Amino acid sequence: MAIIDWPAAERPREKLLRQGAEALSDAELLAIFLRTGVTGMDAVTLARQLLGQFDGLSRLMRANQQQFCAAKGLGQAKYAQLQAVVELSRRVFQAELHQSDVLNHPAAVERYLRVKMGDSPIERFALLLLDSQNRVLAYKELSHGTINQAAVYPREVLRLVIEEHAAAVILCHNHPSGVCEPSEADRHITDKIMATLAFIDVRVLDHLVVGRTESTSFAARGWI
Repeated sequence: MAIIDWPAAERPREKLLRQGAEALSDAELLAIFLRTGVTGMDAVTLARQLLGQFDGLSRLMRANQQQFCAAKGLGQAKYAQLQAVVELSRRVFQAELHQSDVLNHPAAVERYLRVKMGDSPIERFALLLLDSQNRVLAYKELSHGTINQAAVYPREVLRLVIEEHAAAVILCHNHPSGVCEPSEADRHITDKIMATLAFIDVRVLDHLVVGRTESTSFAARGWI
C-alpha cells in the first residue's frame, strides 16, 4: 500500500505538520527525505531497510558517496541533497555561535563541534577563536592526524590568534574511537598552549574532546 493510501494520522508528512518533527521516528523522518519508495516498497519501509543496512541514522549520514549511492533507492541526487542538509545544519549552529557569548551557551558549542568534527575518521585539532565578548570569530583546523594522533604546535596557535585578533580561544579535537576520555598527551598540549598564550594575555577558556554523541570539557573537570 502506498503512503498516500494510509490514514492521514499515520502519514509521516502529515504527522510532522500536526505534531512536530520530534514526534517522528528515524524511519519516518528519512521517508520524508526520500519522498518515494521503490517498486514493491513504500518510502517508510525503504527507510527502515536502509537504517538496518547502515546500522542506524548516524552511519547513513556519514556514508561516503560510493557507499550511499550503492544502496537500493538512493543515488547521486539524494546524496547531494543529504550533504546539503548536513551543511545547512553546520551553518545554523555556526551562526548561533557568532551571535552569542559561547560561555552562556556551552551546549551550542558542543553541538556545533560534534557536527563539525565528531564523525571524522581521523583525529582533527581545531580552535574556536573568540572576540572580547566571547563570540566566535573563526573556526580554524590546525592539523589532520592519523586514526589516533594529530600534531599540534603552540606557535601555530599563537599565529592564528594574532592574525584573527582573538581575545580568547577554545581548543577542540575529536577522538575517532568515540571515547572522549582525554589522554595525558591531550592535557600536556593544553598546558603548553595555555602557557604560550599567557604571554599575550589570551585565555584558553576550554578544551573539548569530541565524539559522535558526547564530549568532555577540560573546564568542567577543573583542568582549566
